[in-house]
Amino acid sequence: MVRLGSREVVDAVVAPAHRGPSPALLGALRRWRGAHYWSDAGRTGVVLIRSVEPERPERWVLHALLALLTVVCALGAGAALAGDWFPPRPPRHLGPVAGTVAAALGFFTDIARGGWRDILAGSSFAFPLLGILLVHELGHYFAARRYAIDASPPFFLPVPPTLSPIGSLGAFLRIRTPVLDRRQLLDVGAAGPLAGFVVAIAVLVWGYSTSEGLSLGSETPGEFVTFAGRQIYLGDSLLTWGLRRWFFPDAAAVALSLPAFAGWVGAFVTGLNLMPLSQLDGGHVLYALAGRRQTAMGGLALLGLFILGFFSASWWIWALVALLVGGGRWTHPSVVAPERPVPPNRRWIAWACIAVFVLTFVPAPFRL
Repeated sequence: MVRLGSREVVDAVVAPAHRGPSPALLGALRRWRGAHYWSDAGRTGVVLIRSVEPERPERWVLHALLALLTVVCALGAGAALAGDWFPPRPPRHLGPVAGTVAAALGFFTDIARGGWRDILAGSSFAFPLLGILLVHELGHYFAARRYAIDASPPFFLPVPPTLSPIGSLGAFLRIRTPVLDRRQLLDVGAAGPLAGFVVAIAVLVWGYSTSEGLSLGSETPGEFVTFAGRQIYLGDSLLTWGLRRWFFPDAAAVALSLPAFAGWVGAFVTGLNLMPLSQLDGGHVLYALAGRRQTAMGGLALLGLFILGFFSASWWIWALVALLVGGGRWTHPSVVAPERPVPPNRRWIAWACIAVFVLTFVPAPFRL
């Protein structure tokens, strides 16, 4: 028996008479006030987890406020993409930093004074995108609950549309108890991107069916959106390339609809999270599958981002973000029992994540 934060874990061996398991053992597991799972394919061992402390109260007001601000910011970004509203520009006389802050404060002030009506045109972008992000985080949350891991509800990260054409930096959970083994790590790390990917595909199919194909004229080949009167050309993943060829086989360029861009962002964020670095979802999955070999693979991934940065500087920024998330390391920290591998019948989950990463990775995301 070990204590992991507010959780107590019993790694039990099943007596031969109760393997299978026996009706008596099944009845005992049903009465167990916590989580449990078999530690091996033969069901000769069972892991029992329960809380031994009162559950801490969640900061629901903070979660709701961040979610509301993210909805407002995403609606503003969507309205600017629709061309129905333009975000305030930073005052030049204040300088770049103060001007940016003033523009952001001006946005929220205008919304509070009734300007919220002007951004409702962005709903077909905001709600599909936030739906993808929410399902992603709920995938992590419910997988953590499956193993009685103490996890917070999602924290959304709003970004004013004066700074971003997306309106959000995504969301995250706080895991407040250590992860016991690589099976737990795999299931919790993979549940988010796999769940979000399913929703992103549905949004992309809807979005491409409402987008507009253009013949080659003054347009640059590829797909683009228009944000506050400025065209932003988007790179392709294998997924978006295939959808574009399916829906618009003869078009030289495609003007993406608001839901199509929401799906593009959702798929792009999924690919970012599945990079095999530090505490990103891909780092969790790779460590669960390969153990300490994640160190070498993560180093190669970081080198790859450095090289890609010469073609799109955004990769240098993302490499820095990944390192900051991992406390300055690209390696994944150890779980409590790293010697226990992922059961063979669950390794398909890791391979599914690798396939999703291949489908959603965008080598050159943006062209202005």
